[in-house]
Amino acid sequence: ATGRLSSSNPNLQNIPIRSDMGKAIRKAFTAEGDGMLLSADYSQVELRILAHLSGDEALRSAFEKGEDIHSRTAAEIFGSSIDNVDEESRRMAKAVNFGIVYGLSAFGLSRQLKISQRDARDFIDQYFGLYKNVKVYMENTVSEARKNGYTLTLFNRRRYLPDLNSKNRQVREGAERVAINSPIQGTAADLIKVAMIQLSHQIRDMKLQSKMILQVHDELVFECPVEEKTKMESLVKNEMEGACKLSVPLVVDMGWGKNWNEAH
Repeated sequence: ATGRLSSSNPNLQNIPIRSDMGKAIRKAFTAEGDGMLLSADYSQVELRILAHLSGDEALRSAFEKGEDIHSRTAAEIFGSSIDNVDEESRRMAKAVNFGIVYGLSAFGLSRQLKISQRDARDFIDQYFGLYKNVKVYMENTVSEARKNGYTLTLFNRRRYLPDLNSKNRQVREGAERVAINSPIQGTAADLIKVAMIQLSHQIRDMKLQSKMILQVHDELVFECPVEEKTKMESLVKNEMEGACKLSVPLVVDMGWGKNWNEAH
């Protein structure tokens, strides 16, 4: 419903990244012959889309300065400089940043971070105090979706949400969370597909031997001859970062390797 692609037989979108088992599995996916795999991954794309849609100046400023948004949020919440943010504080801020996008409640955040609901509520309140326009955007998005019966991505793709008018509170609140998230996640899904189409055309028109072989959410994977490495890195970066014009920069992280694990 969000527009994301799915995968099956095998489900390559469901292979863990950080676990030892996931890394071992990814090592099994290797480039043919002397070729290399290129992994190109959008950096924090959903939060960048949120910054654009909400117009929140603090959020936009952090991305425009090239700051790590989780460290910036942690610094503001815990009252430290961004350079002094430790891994635990950043982890907690990351959970808040992404939790807001998915409509995570204080109860859900407390379970995820293993903290009290009061502390979780304080974190969420501090987040909205820092990024004030995000809350306004969320409220307006739900209101518009209830009035129109659907939400829109930046590419004007609709998602209909009849449950926004449900008399069942749980069903209605679930639809409200979907209304908030769909324009964000849906736009992310749209823009990577735009990038895929443009890259497919460019690779064909430039008569390159490189192949796009996989899409995993915000990541594209290519199999490339070594001699096309420089051309492909430039091409992929330009097309992915230029797939959609936002008020904050889109950033793509790239890596090369003989296998998928090395490239990521």
